Amino acid sequence: MAETSAFREAVGGWANGGPGERARELAGRLGVRTAVLLEGLSDLAAVETLAARQGRDLAAEGVCVVQMAGAMNVGRYALTLGPPGLGLRLTGLCDIRERPFYERGFARAGAPADAVFACSADLEDELVRALGTARVEELVHAEGDDRAWQTFLRQPAQLGRPRPQQLRRFLGTKKGRKIRYGHLLVEALGPGQVPAPLTHLFASL
Repeated sequence: MAETSAFREAVGGWANGGPGERARELAGRLGVRTAVLLEGLSDLAAVETLAARQGRDLAAEGVCVVQMAGAMNVGRYALTLGPPGLGLRLTGLCDIRERPFYERGFARAGAPADAVFACSADLEDELVRALGTARVEELVHAEGDDRAWQTFLRQPAQLGRPRPQQLRRFLGTKKGRKIRYGHLLVEALGPGQVPAPLTHLFASL
């Protein structure tokens, strides 16, 4: 795990203009063959949680999941990790509105665009719809966030909005909340509830 974190850090440095020797060294040592490009830390939390639930050791499979701190960075990461850089197979998960960034980035790196799996709005939307709003509100209450949730609902901008949209917005209103719930929402999924984009992503690995 420590070496996987070191590899991600080295890749980030390389993608942002630093040297690539450390990333190459660690990729060889870890046997990395596939890189999964994610937009941010909440997506990383969800993907890693689902892998654990499915009993998959992605590192042992030669898969490294990398968060890029924003979809607009996908071009640099695809060039770093894909054929022009480390020569890894690329795949990714993104919000539907960010898919064009991924497709252009993958094309520049010589990677197939059909390796990108897009959520209908974003991953939180997929998870909220999979679980249902009542179940998500149960989790909010169990996490001790009920008071914050009720305060949020009284904001004028939230009045009359559909509950799924309110929940998605609430998850992003406090630093770290999306990451925490990225884990919790996946943990709460029952049989047959894994959203299609995640199912397709994992089937491709």
